[in-house]
Amino acid sequence: MTDNVSVEQLRLFIERIERLEEEKKGIADDIKDVYLEAKSQGFDPKTMKTVVRLRKMDKNTRQEMEALLDTYKAALGLEE
Repeated sequence: MTDNVSVEQLRLFIERIERLEEEKKGIADDIKDVYLEAKSQGFDPKTMKTVVRLRKMDKNTRQEMEALLDTYKAALGLEE
């Protein structure tokens, strides 16, 4: 009896994961569509993705990353 319960639980977990993967794919497609729409309006999707990534960071992490990037750019002569 325990084996039947375990098999049923496993099946239910797998089905939930499959449903969530489908939802995730749908959301990813929706996000792609928004970037394409923004591009058609003259916005740069690559830059927008960078901004989205930066907005996810907490302020201190973002400032540390930007300071390090500035240091690297200066070391390589990329500063204006």
